Amino acid sequence: MRFLSIYKTVECGGPPSPEEMARMGKLIEDGMKAGYLLGVEGCLPSAMGARVRLSNGKLTVTDGPFSESKEVVGGFALLQADSKAEAIELVKQFIQQAGDGECELRQLFENERQP
Repeated sequence: MRFLSIYKTVECGGPPSPEEMARMGKLIEDGMKAGYLLGVEGCLPSAMGARVRLSNGKLTVTDGPFSESKEVVGGFALLQADSKAEAIELVKQFIQQAGDGECELRQLFENERQP
C-alpha cells in the first residue's frame, strides 16, 4: 500500500540548520535504501506560492504568504507500507526529526490491474 504523508507546521521563515538538514538527510537516505520511502520533497516559503480556489463557479487566486493560516504545508513524503499501522510508525519516526507540527496520512487509491 502507498501512503501520502503531508507535513504541516508553523512557517519559520528560514531554511533548516545544517544539523537539521544532516539529520533529515540521513533519515531520507535510510528510508530510500530500506524501500519504504518512495519520494520526499520540502516546500519553499508560502510567500512564493499561491492558492487557487473554485467556489460557486468563480475562480480566485491568492498569492502567498498565507497569513490567515496557522500552519502551512512544509513538505510531503510518499511511503510504501504493508498497513496503516506501519505507515503511522514511519511517520512517527519522521516527525521526531522534522519537529513540531503534524502529518496528515492518507492511503492512496490504487487501481488493481486486470490481467
